[in-house]
Amino acid sequence: MGRPLALVTGASSGIGACFARALAARGYGLILVARRKERLEALAGELGAEVLVANLTKDAELKLVEDRIGAAENVELLVNNAGFGVMGRFWEAAVEGQDNMHRLHVLATMRLTHAALRGMMARKSGGVINVSSVAGFVQAPGSTSYGATKRWMNAFTEGLYLELKSIGSPVKVQALCPGFTYSEFHDVAGMDRNLIAKSLWMRAEDVVAASLRGLDRGNLFVVPGWRYKFLVRLLAVVPDGLRRWGSLVYARRAKRA
Repeated sequence: MGRPLALVTGASSGIGACFARALAARGYGLILVARRKERLEALAGELGAEVLVANLTKDAELKLVEDRIGAAENVELLVNNAGFGVMGRFWEAAVEGQDNMHRLHVLATMRLTHAALRGMMARKSGGVINVSSVAGFVQAPGSTSYGATKRWMNAFTEGLYLELKSIGSPVKVQALCPGFTYSEFHDVAGMDRNLIAKSLWMRAEDVVAASLRGLDRGNLFVVPGWRYKFLVRLLAVVPDGLRRWGSLVYARRAKRA
């Protein structure tokens, strides 16, 4: 059987690359999945990992990753980290980008989780980390699909958590919900980092460390950073009308900045 395996999607940079390094340090063998071959191979060479170059918005390439999970006998951890965001009003954005976001955040997460859980349930061990976002707890103008797909990810993970708990399974699932994190994510989305207070930015390494601590404890939702923990708790008790008003105020201020 060898070492337990961890499969990490979106592993070529940012949170995904930090997961890869942290899991290698924990003794996992690694299968790293991403679109950018050169970056992926450089990281794999550093960590002694297997590489799967795949665009998970493409059915055939997603199926290759599913099949690799199914063929392995010891995938003990799946990290569904691949994701992206786009800025702008929904109806003005290219529909292809919106479609790819739903395919990646929703369909790929669902299918890879299904593939991984079948083996984990048979072995009665393992875990799945779905990298969601604080945006999954609140909608905001300019990121309609992103917020909606991350909210789906939270609900999906919670449903799995309850199913597993209902039968007393030791298999763990987690929704990791970071806030603003230093990575290429916001550069790709076209966001000006200067619009966000420096105190709100977190290091990807700290986000990953919080996630793995939470996984050890069996936590369903992991929200790194005390500021974001407070925000999520506040959102849970704020009336819907006030929450929507706050989102509109934030969006208008960001537009004027």
